[in-house]
Amino acid sequence: MRGFVISHELFANSFAETKRHPRHCLRMQNEPDDRRPFALVVDDDFLILMDAMNILEEAGFRPLEAHNVDQAEAVLVDYADEIVLLFTDVQMPGTRNGFDLARLTAERWPAIGILVSSGIANPNPELMPPGAIFVRKPFSADVIYDRLRVLLPEGQRPQPLSQKVREH
Repeated sequence: MRGFVISHELFANSFAETKRHPRHCLRMQNEPDDRRPFALVVDDDFLILMDAMNILEEAGFRPLEAHNVDQAEAVLVDYADEIVLLFTDVQMPGTRNGFDLARLTAERWPAIGILVSSGIANPNPELMPPGAIFVRKPFSADVIYDRLRVLLPEGQRPQPLSQKVREH
């Protein structure tokens, strides 16, 4: 168990460092033959962030990560032409929340599909931009997959999930 604690502490320190330097958060794969679409996942809870990223990667996306609205906006400014999906938590550190990010994204980059997730906040209709879909936490891979099939156009819909991810 000691190894887990040491690894967890090192990982927590690394995670804290990425919060200060958002460029280190990007997982941009620059493989020229990789045509999978990008999805931006925004959550300040590391375990939920990693779970969502794994689900999206298994569904055929190349996930990018951010830990708050400011980092997410910076990623969107730089890569919006390549991002087809924003998957954001509602409550995060800072002065803006996931509803603010969802509205900003819908206004500035209307081609990006938006999933908003929370285990606490209930979506008030005026907080959600038109077309955005709400997902209650905790979520499963099947729930995310089903919402993506509704949200995204035919050419951007996810690949079928493997049994391994479904059991996750």
